[in-house]
Amino acid sequence: MRRTVPPSAEIEEQVDQLLAVGVGENPRESLSELAKLGARLIIQRAVEDEFDAWLGRARYERRPAYQRGLRNGFRPRRMQTGEGEPLKALVIGAFVRGLSMRDVESLCEKAGLGKLSKSTASRICEELRERFEAFKRRDLYDVHLAALFLDAVFLSVRPDGPKEGVLVAWGFTEEGERVLLAVMLGMRESHEDWLELGRDLIARGLGAPMLIVADGAPGLIKASEQCWPASDRQHCCVHRVRNLLAKLPERERERARAAYWQALDEATDERDGKQRVKALVEELDKAGYTAAAKCLAEDLDALVVHLRYPTRHRRRWRSTNLLERSLGEVKRRTKVIGRFPGETSCLTLVWAVLDLYITNATNGIKFTQLERQRFKRIRYEGSDQPTPEEVSAA
Repeated sequence: MRRTVPPSAEIEEQVDQLLAVGVGENPRESLSELAKLGARLIIQRAVEDEFDAWLGRARYERRPAYQRGLRNGFRPRRMQTGEGEPLKALVIGAFVRGLSMRDVESLCEKAGLGKLSKSTASRICEELRERFEAFKRRDLYDVHLAALFLDAVFLSVRPDGPKEGVLVAWGFTEEGERVLLAVMLGMRESHEDWLELGRDLIARGLGAPMLIVADGAPGLIKASEQCWPASDRQHCCVHRVRNLLAKLPERERERARAAYWQALDEATDERDGKQRVKALVEELDKAGYTAAAKCLAEDLDALVVHLRYPTRHRRRWRSTNLLERSLGEVKRRTKVIGRFPGETSCLTLVWAVLDLYITNATNGIKFTQLERQRFKRIRYEGSDQPTPEEVSAA
């Protein structure tokens, strides 16, 4: 059967059909299928551009002079990547190759992909930047967060000068979905930087989360309390134990680490957790480790806030570990580049990595009806009126 349209047009039609139907009853499957089609579309366009460049003419364009070759159909191929995840390798790799023409040639040759034309690399780069701009503008009125995670990564944003902070916000919605919310330049991760991020989220419609998980940076704490004064604030337990161990001799660190996690793991509720940690503070102080005891006692209420929430989610919500692992992947990717040519390239790459590792991750959360009722009680704590679900349950 003769093909009258390019393969990319057929893929575009499939994308349009999927968008017309919507996510339906299985949003995760629909979004996954859309992502796969998007990956195929980018690959197919790149192949068609390369073929046009090699032939020296566009599809159906005829020239009377010498013709280098003829189009002669196609056959499907499965793309193999070192990552084993074509979409991930495609999107991140394509953007890295699009940073500069030198990067395009070098990385493609190392990967065994041959040479990409400048127009193809430029278009891939531009498409990702457009997607990032749309990400920054989208409204958040329909996003209702159970937990908001805030952290930063320091990168060489410019051709010279010191590293600068890139601020990141993501969270779990009350439906259990993971959602990436913001990627923004933060310079020195100051109070003003975090305040700007918070105000941007609020301006785009994000309501107050029930819980905010972050490290103990004073500027971040101050900004989060200004933006969401009614939200619980959880001091990252992993950051705190790192600070604690840094103030102890090496011979005492493993014992203190074990006692610290035991106190939090075995606590039945917020009050019990606070008593257990206080006991460890007293033990350290009596042993002569005054600085370590003071470190652990500081901001203690925020260290045990996660114990107010459903038991099976406490470990997940007591630290920024999930975000830190994703930021570690950002650092690994940026080693290929060294220094970025500017803010736009840096922020777009960070967003692309996090969008794949956070938004498309499969480890979401499923909340039970009882857990949802508990969230209602937490959100409306202080109200004398029972929630509608509690009335029905009674």
